[in-house]
Amino acid sequence: MTINFKYRVTLALAFFNIVLLCTCVKDRDFKPLEGNQVSGLVANATYSEVKSRYQEETFQIQEDLIIEGYVSSSDEMGNFFSVLHFQDKPENPSEGFQIEIDLRDSHLFFPEGSKIYIKLKGLYLGRSKDVFKIGGVFTSFGNVSVGRLPAAVVDNHVFLSTDEKATIQPSLISLENLEPRSTNTLVVVDNLEIIDAEIGAIFAEEREETERRLMDCKGNTITLVNSGFSDFQAEFLPSGNGKIIGVLLRDKANFSLAIRSLKDLSFTEERCEEIVDEYTSNQLFISELADPDNNSKARFVELYNSASEQLDLKGWKLVRFTNDNIEVSSSIDLSGFTIAAKSTFVISPNTLEFEQVYAFAPDLAVGTNTPADSNGDDNLQLIDPFGTVIDVFGIVGEDGSGTNHEFEDGRAVRNDEVVEGNPVYTFSEWTIYNDTGAEETIQEPKNAPEDFTPRIRN
Repeated sequence: MTINFKYRVTLALAFFNIVLLCTCVKDRDFKPLEGNQVSGLVANATYSEVKSRYQEETFQIQEDLIIEGYVSSSDEMGNFFSVLHFQDKPENPSEGFQIEIDLRDSHLFFPEGSKIYIKLKGLYLGRSKDVFKIGGVFTSFGNVSVGRLPAAVVDNHVFLSTDEKATIQPSLISLENLEPRSTNTLVVVDNLEIIDAEIGAIFAEEREETERRLMDCKGNTITLVNSGFSDFQAEFLPSGNGKIIGVLLRDKANFSLAIRSLKDLSFTEERCEEIVDEYTSNQLFISELADPDNNSKARFVELYNSASEQLDLKGWKLVRFTNDNIEVSSSIDLSGFTIAAKSTFVISPNTLEFEQVYAFAPDLAVGTNTPADSNGDDNLQLIDPFGTVIDVFGIVGEDGSGTNHEFEDGRAVRNDEVVEGNPVYTFSEWTIYNDTGAEETIQEPKNAPEDFTPRIRN
């Protein structure tokens, strides 16, 4: 039987494709393909020595430098793409590095734990977001940066050692003591869990890099970076507590982790007990309000903590109801501050003027038209992290003008015997000076600084 030429060509192409396919996958024993293996290469530079050559802009290395390392990443499950992360030792590494390569399935050529040599001459060295990397070159609008090394020339620079593949021992780290030198190395963190808000979510949105948050039992957090192309993209995040192994990544001072596969996660323990870091106290109260007759820019609000312990103000807020409003007009978030025991906390809407008038800086500088900038006829509430009103000045819904809670052009100061907040305005707890208040107030305008005592309470 005669086979025509067109049919012979089709058979030949089919056979060629089969051969090509077979050369691009693991063998029947699932052993990785042999990469560009060499023996006899010797490293002549450390990572630190290479990085020290960087002079604030990406450049092409012209010296015959060779570095060596052990591969800490793997793209087998698709969570790494076109990059090799490697470290200087398989155990207790001093530092790590990364090379950008345009090579798919790099784990077949440079498996995790394999020793590699990199000839640096002709490669580019750069720094992005404070992290060094080597690779090819990428130019955009005249700006040169490190890009992926084309697959056709990877073999000219990256070589696989004939040494036995090492077992990478991840370094145990704590979220409280993360160090830049550990970037690109394999690490393990114990006692981690997915934050409450993300329990039940999948690892990554399809085709999108997705960040999830991990937290330890002390409240420290770190980002888990997941590829939307990974094999485990649609799997649900684990709900327990445990340990995670991953490559430590960094964006300036922000650290993150990337796992190689789901085998890097072991969250089989009970979740942490709920962290309580918000506190209430009825011993925090408003101690002085100021609307100086001679200088409206010298206004302030003073709080006082009569307790024998300091108080973290996370979640606390001071709100203002302007005139007779029953809706909050403005608010000051006190989170991030702590008030010491038996101490004041002074808030100013004009910090430069305040410092010039009273000769010290306020504890908190805020803007104008805030609760610290009242003209004397507004009402204030001090609210704890749980929404409870701890202390008040004035009566919400009642304009202070002409009442016993007006301090216009004057001062409202809490009497010395008061040691707790009061959610109901009680005039007898205050001494109030103004220009046109009710008869029981003192109609005597006050001037700054001599008539005010910010930061002082008997």
